[in-house]
Amino acid sequence: MILKIKKLHPSAIVPDRAYDTDSGLDLYSVDEDFWLRSKTQELVHTGIAIELPPPINIDVYMFPKVKIIWEAQIRPKSGLALKGLTVLNTPGTVDNSYRGEICVILYNVNYYDIRIKKCQKVAQLIVCPIITPTIEVVDELGNTKRNDDGFGSTGI
Repeated sequence: MILKIKKLHPSAIVPDRAYDTDSGLDLYSVDEDFWLRSKTQELVHTGIAIELPPPINIDVYMFPKVKIIWEAQIRPKSGLALKGLTVLNTPGTVDNSYRGEICVILYNVNYYDIRIKKCQKVAQLIVCPIITPTIEVVDELGNTKRNDDGFGSTGI
């Protein structure tokens, strides 16, 4: 599988992995250094756009005519989360047909401001297969032991 990456900014850093077995590709800020104020969020630019592989149509034994679409997800980095920085809308979805700049909504949960530097790692990008279902509207759903027991139904 090939993930195509286009640099939109001269300072953009191509996403990379620290280790070959890492799931996520590190995303870097191209914004000039700034202070992320306490309890606020900022849209952080990465200066890159991506092209995910095209969808795949497959026939699987129990699920004929399955369509797999590739998506990219934007997730927090654990090291930044430990410092009180997270990504809002986690995981952020980058749809297969999107060709615009990848941006990250970074949020500071701390009671103090944090400096975000240009070319700093700000999030990670994960490429995932998504199985798209065929929609069928029905009058009834099958019963389960749980049925519609929701929030808190299994204890707190």
